[in-house]
Amino acid sequence: MGLRDLIILAVALAMDAFAVALCKGACLAQLKDRGESLAVAVCFGFFQALMPLLGWLLGSRFSNYIESVDHFIAFGLLALIGGKLIHEAWKSRGEALVCTPLRAPELLLLGIATSIDALAAGVALAVLEINIWLAIMLIGVITLALSFLAFKLGRRFGAGLHTKAQLVGGIALVFIGLKILVDHLSG
Repeated sequence: MGLRDLIILAVALAMDAFAVALCKGACLAQLKDRGESLAVAVCFGFFQALMPLLGWLLGSRFSNYIESVDHFIAFGLLALIGGKLIHEAWKSRGEALVCTPLRAPELLLLGIATSIDALAAGVALAVLEINIWLAIMLIGVITLALSFLAFKLGRRFGAGLHTKAQLVGGIALVFIGLKILVDHLSG
């Protein structure tokens, strides 16, 4: 998996966080931004970087045992995560936005919830030959930047973009999984 693929993976994994940050920005549009945009971005970026590392550590323990089927596992996990994002985007289109004030416990829960997919992706990364430190740095920084941007966009334009972000992220993850599978089977 090259740098381009890692960047695409990072962007795709960030789409859940992007969608949630967009919604929170739209909810808080009437209030003055007192650092909420930065708090959301840092929290989401942190958990989005931490979870793949935890998944990679877990997956690395078992990589010797699953080496002959690692490409199927990577494809399966990425396709499953991508399919979940696509399903959520399809299911939530047209739903009304539920707004609550931003509080620290909610922010931590949102940070964890939006990064569960990254935990599974970390397991998939363990079976691939990648630089995990580069991967988690890219995932964290890209999520931080996109979450900050999404919060600002949500404040300005509302939350109508969140399902599109999830859909694009889901499709990208499925295609990355397919690329891994095809590259391994044809190589």
